Amino acid sequence: MSKNFLTRGHSRALTRHHKIAAAGVAALGAAAIGFSAVPSDASTTTTSEAAAAPAAKVAYSTEQIKDVKASVTDQLAGASLKAEQIAAKKKAAAEAAAEKKAAAAAANAKAVKARQAEEAASRAAERAAVKKAAAPKAKTYSNNLDGWIRESLDILKKHGIPGSYEGIHRNIMRESSGNPKAINLWDINAQNGIPSKGLLQVIPPTFEAYHVPGTSWNIYDPVANITAACNYAADKYGTMDNVDSAY
Repeated sequence: MSKNFLTRGHSRALTRHHKIAAAGVAALGAAAIGFSAVPSDASTTTTSEAAAAPAAKVAYSTEQIKDVKASVTDQLAGASLKAEQIAAKKKAAAEAAAEKKAAAAAANAKAVKARQAEEAASRAAERAAVKKAAAPKAKTYSNNLDGWIRESLDILKKHGIPGSYEGIHRNIMRESSGNPKAINLWDINAQNGIPSKGLLQVIPPTFEAYHVPGTSWNIYDPVANITAACNYAADKYGTMDNVDSAY
């Protein structure tokens, strides 16, 4: 009997303790429900038991915030690096474009200069061709008495020395019979050591004194001999046409 009594007594003590604990838990649960049911802007009336209850401590972790901050910093650094890379690429592209443009301009200037030089050379060649075509052809003369007289007349005309074909031809035939190598070895000039020579039988001192520029200094040259004799005759007689005998 005593054993059962002790057991029941202990059982009642435990039951009373459990009831108190259960009541506390129920009160806390009700308070939690009450707080969750009240809107955030509504006023809340706390009971003396709830006010007396110690406030629950909330622990905050900074690890996630640190991670977030580091992630944002990394993203900003990456964006800055990417922006710098883009700017560098744009700068390189602009410099390459500028170099390409400068090279193209230089090549164009070179081509223009070459074209201008070619055009100038072409114009010079055209002018030379026109000048050559416009220039009178050099007159040619036959290598005989007729040619010698005609060439001499052109030279005399250039220097303003009078004379005619007929007058020159007539005196040549009398003096040398048209032989440019003729020489007189018997007249007074020959006796004085200065014989007359050539087509118009001119003595050396007279040939040298009346030599016409542009002709040979050889007294036996037909054209030089004729022009020098005509120059002397013009000075002494007015013209070779006035000479009808030894002069």
